[in-house]
Amino acid sequence: MSGASFLTLTWIAWGSVTTVFVALMIWKSLAGMREDDILILDPAQERQAAEKQRVVARVERITLWVKRTGLLSVALLLVSGGIWVYRGVIAFNGGQTP
Repeated sequence: MSGASFLTLTWIAWGSVTTVFVALMIWKSLAGMREDDILILDPAQERQAAEKQRVVARVERITLWVKRTGLLSVALLLVSGGIWVYRGVIAFNGGQTP
């Protein structure tokens, strides 16, 4: 990969981060499926309440990572687009920087 350009490397990084982002979104939706809207009134159902709290905590942890990878994906896409536009401007001006 010694001949790869910076634009190619940013596209590869963007693809990797976006893949992780999509996987986290799927994992979050699967983990959230176990969270039911149950109103627990009986003290005998403490086990269900504790399980629901664990599921909610897990979904909140995953949500934090989803936000981080989503922002990183957008940032890498913007950097790639900026490099692409810059290269187009350079090529349009005949190889001279503006």
